[in-house]
Amino acid sequence: MIQRRKVIIGAVGVAAAATAAGCSSSDKPGSGTTNWVEPAANIEPAPVTPVRLTVTPAAGDTDVSPVDPITVSAADGTLQSVTVTAGKAKIDGAMQDDGTWRSTDDLAYGKKYKVTVTAADSAGTATTQDTTFTTLKPANVAQVTFQANSMLALKEGRTYGAGQPVIVAFSRAVNKNAAEKAIEIKTSPAVEGKFYWKDDKTVHWRPAKYWAAGTTIKVNVTMYGVKLGKTTYGAKNVSTNFKIGRQLIAISDNRTHLTKVYIDGKLVRTMKSSLGKGGGTTGANGERISYWTAGGPHVVLGKKRKHTMSSASYGVSDPKDPNYYVSENIEFCTRISYSGEYLHAAPWNGSLGRANLSHGCINLSTADAKWVYNTFLIGDIVDVKNTPRDLPIWNGLGDWTVPFDKYGRDQ
Repeated sequence: MIQRRKVIIGAVGVAAAATAAGCSSSDKPGSGTTNWVEPAANIEPAPVTPVRLTVTPAAGDTDVSPVDPITVSAADGTLQSVTVTAGKAKIDGAMQDDGTWRSTDDLAYGKKYKVTVTAADSAGTATTQDTTFTTLKPANVAQVTFQANSMLALKEGRTYGAGQPVIVAFSRAVNKNAAEKAIEIKTSPAVEGKFYWKDDKTVHWRPAKYWAAGTTIKVNVTMYGVKLGKTTYGAKNVSTNFKIGRQLIAISDNRTHLTKVYIDGKLVRTMKSSLGKGGGTTGANGERISYWTAGGPHVVLGKKRKHTMSSASYGVSDPKDPNYYVSENIEFCTRISYSGEYLHAAPWNGSLGRANLSHGCINLSTADAKWVYNTFLIGDIVDVKNTPRDLPIWNGLGDWTVPFDKYGRDQ
């Protein structure tokens, strides 16, 4: 009994010593030693949850808008790569701060896109998934051009006169509300403006007053992927910009037979003139033709160094008609209406400054007509006063003939 007790005490002492020393042993039971420690129980590894991918647009979607971004996310895993293709075309994209992927390119109309996604689960095992979708294919698309007027394109970055409206011309009839929402006009200095639809394809925009000298105008039409009509979508986004030069306003008075030109509010030239003789005739198709110069603000539409003018251009084509004429090589012609009103040289008119003898144009001396031709810009204002006939809004750019509070779609 005494010997067994020693053995037990001795075993405790050894165990305590081993514990104090921080040691352990790999000796197995029965080896004759007393410092064996039982191994820890086996721990089962955590189960691996499969990666769950979300791709938008979803697999099989059709009529997808080409401006809607493609987005890819991974739950219970990490995205490794995303590739989007349509045939040989590849769509760029980028990873976002939240770990999702988002496309950065617009898509094309009527294309089938393949999205290939590779993602890794929590254990690092990668899987790849393919989905496809199709973008909408419009029955019709509308293009846009920017116009100075119906005869001239607006040239980007060019300088125009203080009466030049913004003109956006669609290639097809469009929904006016949708089109207006797609058009953004920024000016410096900023001004309020309104739209006026000449027809269902052409829209004008003007401020309440003539543009101030030096104004810059930027126009963006963001219409790609936008439904502009029942079956019509915008073909692409377009933009332009132009600026206003000095503010030139010419006042041509039917009573005084004078045309005065103001630049930035200062009178710079007074010119003896002869305006429309009044009265009228009947054209070949029964239309009424007036020989009054139309009253109200006109906008310069174009210029020709020499131009042949004929009464046939407005409906008097019979050489036997007393109002018939053909005048060749008239010099220094500055056009202000679609119906054929010009400021031009008229050296044959001996009544400049005294009487109105023209068929509606503003006759000037050769020197004055040359100065106008060299000085005026497209978009400058020629305001005709004291004549009984008003310029219709559609005859050239008659936008300024309408008070701003009445300017709009219903003109």
